[in-house]
Order: sequence, then C-alpha cells, then structure tokens
Amino acid sequence: MARLLTLCLLCCFVAVKAQTTSDGEIPNKFRSIEVKSNYGSYLYTGTALSEAGFLDAGYGAINVKIGWQSSNTESWSAYYKYPTYGIGLYSGFLGNAEVFGNPSAVYGFVDFPIGNPNRRNKFSIEPSLGITYNLQEYNAEENPINDAFGARAAVYFGLDIGFEYRFTRELDLTYGVDFTHFSNGSSYQPNLGLNLFGINLGVKYHYNAAQRAVDNDPYTKNLLQARYKSPKKTKPTKINENSISIYLAGGGKQTDEDGGTDRQFGVFSGVLDYEHRFNAIHGITGGLDFFYDNSLQEFDQAVDRTSIGIHAGYDFNFWKMVIKAQIGTYLTDNLGKGAYFMRPALRYNINKTLFAQFGLKTLDGGAADYIEFGIGLKPFKW
Repeated sequence: MARLLTLCLLCCFVAVKAQTTSDGEIPNKFRSIEVKSNYGSYLYTGTALSEAGFLDAGYGAINVKIGWQSSNTESWSAYYKYPTYGIGLYSGFLGNAEVFGNPSAVYGFVDFPIGNPNRRNKFSIEPSLGITYNLQEYNAEENPINDAFGARAAVYFGLDIGFEYRFTRELDLTYGVDFTHFSNGSSYQPNLGLNLFGINLGVKYHYNAAQRAVDNDPYTKNLLQARYKSPKKTKPTKINENSISIYLAGGGKQTDEDGGTDRQFGVFSGVLDYEHRFNAIHGITGGLDFFYDNSLQEFDQAVDRTSIGIHAGYDFNFWKMVIKAQIGTYLTDNLGKGAYFMRPALRYNINKTLFAQFGLKTLDGGAADYIEFGIGLKPFKW
C-alpha cells in the first residue's frame, strides 16, 4: 500500500510538473461541456416512407459534446480564432424504432468562430464527422419499407450554424440551425439515407482544467479564467507551395439487386493531382482520375468497367487535416454515372510526404456512388 501510494504521488507530481511551463507557470487548459437538443423535419428524397406517414412527426435528438480549446498563440489554431475541437455523442429519435432503429453516433467536431469570438453573442460554424450505429436496416421480409438504410451503421455528418450567448462567467446559451446526414455511401443498398434539418437549443459550460493544479479548494477565490479571451487573429502564413500528389483508394459497393444481402463489389480510384497551397489555410487542386467499378457486371470485360475523368477543387487546411471539395467530369464514357461527379473528402497528413484520405465519390446530382479509403504521397514539391 505504501509503495502504491508513493507511486500515485509520483505520478501526480509528474503530471503537475508536465503542466508547468519553463518559467514555472501552469498553462491554462480551457475545456467545455455542451448539452444540446435538436428538433426538425426530414429532407427525404424517396416516397415510400413519406407515403406511409413515418416522417410526419419530425425528429428529435440530444447531443453531448466535450471540447478543448487551444490558447497557444504559436499553434495552428491562431489562424482560425482559436476554435474548439472535441468529441460528441448523438442520440436520435426518428419516430418508428421498428423501421429506423434508435440511431446513435460518435463523432469529432471543430467549432470555427466567425467574426469576433469575444463578443457576448458569438457566431460560429461547426462541421462534424463520425459513425452512426444502432440503425434498423432494410430487410425484404421484416422491414421492406425502409429504403433509407441498408445497414445497421452509416456515416454521420453534421453542420451546425449558430450562436453562443455568454450568460454567466462559465455558462453559455446556445442556439442555431443544423443539418445532419446519415448514409453508408452505397456500401449497402438501399441507401437513400436521411437528411435532417432543424433547430437546436442548449447550454455550454466552460471551465479551466488547470484550476485543480493551482487551487482545488471549493471555496477559493483564487480562480483562473474559465474561458479564453482570444487575441487578434493571426494572419495566415504565406506558403505558395506547389506539389504533385498520387492517391490510390478502394472500397466496396452494392447494387440495387443485391440489397438486403452481404454481396459487395470492389471499386477503385486513382488520382494524379496538382496542388497549390496559397497559405496555411487555402489551397486549390486539379488533376486526372481513373475509376474502376466492378459492380458494372453488365460489361463482360474488366477494361469496360473503367473510366477516366478530370477534376478541380478547393482545400481548407487546419492542423494536419485538409477538407477537400472537388467537382469533375468524365473524359471517357461515364458508364451511366452522369455528366459530372463530386468528391468531398477528409485528408490526414501523416507527414510532409505521406497522407491518408477518406472520401465520397458521387454520381450526377450528388447521390452516393461509393465511399473510398486510400493513401497517397507527394513525391514532388517546389
């Protein structure tokens, strides 16, 4: 017991020591906990669920989020007015649980302030991405009307546009509008997915996790600031870097005829890209695409299941991440996929040369073609 106590004290000492700066000061650790309720209606592209009345009552949801905010003026966050980033839990109520299930999700988010982040009523935009689970999937016999979900899990995407009103020293009232999307990217059929659009209302509690190391007395008046007062935004560093990247990705998709089964077909994307990065935030891309879709079994030869395209796009950079938005068209036969395609994607830069990427390749009009997972490299830079 004595050894265990000594070890615990040593760990505490190391932890506190690690929290101190070189001049002996304990750095601030700004944290937040938010609980938010969501209400709204559906943006559904099919007819079966609407005609059956399953979407008439709208939806409800609860979000619980834990956030971190950097106060390091030398970090990437200085270019974006010190956004809050973290993880969230989602629990939704879509009406009929026997048809939809009770969707839950785990996701990551980044809350980017717009305008002056120190105003009492702060405006921000918050994208989020994660995994939705506990869905009730389509079944030809037991759940034939559900053409929204072909599997029990799906991609979760959210976009929250709203305000945080500073009510007290620690507490905010939050409100805004939000968009939520569930889809498995045609990995399983049917996959019309569900789009939810509505309003939200919640509370957000700010605290400084370094308070415990400074003075943990519950009655102390020696308080650290609970929230970060952001300094003036740092102008993004000019980069003007050019590079050539090679990206290889694969995935699986299902045809309409195979809905309700486990049968999938392999798909492949190859991309040769020219990338220009203006500064720490903005960049543009343009390049060639090679696609192979093995679900096109109506073509006897594998070479006939391939197509070549070109694209252009915009890159939004933060930390080691890149949000990519690309639109392109086909130089060869589009194989019935429409005149153009889009590729929203999220890239993680492992180092200066190697990166991993997750994205969605779409059909004409924005419907999902397939989800792709890949890895790439930048062999040439200047």
